[in-house]
Amino acid sequence: MVTVVELLSLLLVSVLWGCTNPFLKRGTEGIEHVRHNNRVRQLLAEGKFLLLNLKYLIPFLLNQSGSLVYYYTLSTTELSLAVPVANSLTFLCTLFTGKLLGEEFGGKQAVAGMFLTVAGISLCVLSSIDDTNTEMQNITQAAH
Repeated sequence: MVTVVELLSLLLVSVLWGCTNPFLKRGTEGIEHVRHNNRVRQLLAEGKFLLLNLKYLIPFLLNQSGSLVYYYTLSTTELSLAVPVANSLTFLCTLFTGKLLGEEFGGKQAVAGMFLTVAGISLCVLSSIDDTNTEMQNITQAAH
C-alpha cells in the first residue's frame, strides 16, 4: 500500500533532484576554461573548480540529499511505483525550475509531454491504491 508519507517522500526526492538540475548546469559554467596538459591534472583541476564553486556545491549537496531520501523511500515503497514516480516528477521539476530561470521550455510538445507524464504518474498511484484495496478485501473475505 502506498502511504501519504511515501508519496510525500517521492515528491521531496523529485523536488530535490529536479530543482537542483538547472542550478548544477549553471554551476558548471566556466569549467571549460580549466586547462591542463596532463589528464590527471585536468581531472584534479576540474574537481577543485567544482568543489570550490558554491554555485555548484550547494545544489550538488541538495541533490545528493535527495538521493539519500530516495534510497530510504525505496526500502518502504514498491519499486514499480517509486522509480517511475520519482523520475517523472524529477523531469517536471527540472522543466519548471529551468523555465523560472529563463531557460527554453520546449513549446507545445513539452506541455503535452508534461500532461502525459502526470497522467502516467496518476495511473501508477491509483493502481497501487487499488491493488492494496483488493488485497485487503481478499484478506477480510478469507478471515470470514
